[in-house]
Amino acid sequence: MTATNSNPDTVKNVVIRYRCTACGNLTRFDVVETTSVRAFHHFTVGGELAIEEPEIVRRTVESVTCRWCGHGRAVEIIDEELA
Repeated sequence: MTATNSNPDTVKNVVIRYRCTACGNLTRFDVVETTSVRAFHHFTVGGELAIEEPEIVRRTVESVTCRWCGHGRAVEIIDEELA
């Protein structure tokens, strides 16, 4: 059984930008997160699954590590309104 997502932009709507104050990196981070999603699972008569109307109910960022220098303690969230 193959699952398809009719709305691949769900997580894209949750945008958090990061900056590593140790090396200046703005583009490469390893992010570990836990996400809970509510979605409508629609099975066809043939058993194919389509996942529709996904909605992020809860998103928790566990850790963020800079891909360039390996620091996790030096990563900060960029406030887009101030940037």
